Amino acid sequence: MQAVIEYFYENLWQLWVIVGMLCLILELFSGDFFIMCFSIGAFVTAVCSVLGIGFYVQLVIFAVISVLCLFFVRPFALKYLHSGEGRLSNAEALIGRIGRVSTTIEAHGYGRVAIDGDDWKACAVNGDEIPVGAKVRVVSMDSIIISVELI
Repeated sequence: MQAVIEYFYENLWQLWVIVGMLCLILELFSGDFFIMCFSIGAFVTAVCSVLGIGFYVQLVIFAVISVLCLFFVRPFALKYLHSGEGRLSNAEALIGRIGRVSTTIEAHGYGRVAIDGDDWKACAVNGDEIPVGAKVRVVSMDSIIISVELI
């Protein structure tokens, strides 16, 4: 057991690289460049570890670099990598999309509209009947029911 502890103490850079890689993997799921800052801190600390800097100094370096990245790198990344992107999700992404009526939308009733392989319960905005095959545009969404208009 003592040999394992000595090995990790002598090769602490490997631990920092593992921490950096785990942070990169977690960043893939979040995408807000927050965890990336800790990854950068871990990689810088791994380089310092190879240079023979002590463990407690490594912890301080990791903390300082991570905080500096949060204040300087993250805003830069958010500004230039997410600029003008207005990332819409869920219902917001559906508004304005074009679909095709798959089941007749009854007058003042419901039907179904296919959009990108998904079939949505739909009603006409003006209450008119819309036949099967007609192209429609999504105007709004209320829960799981979309309101459409004929194009």
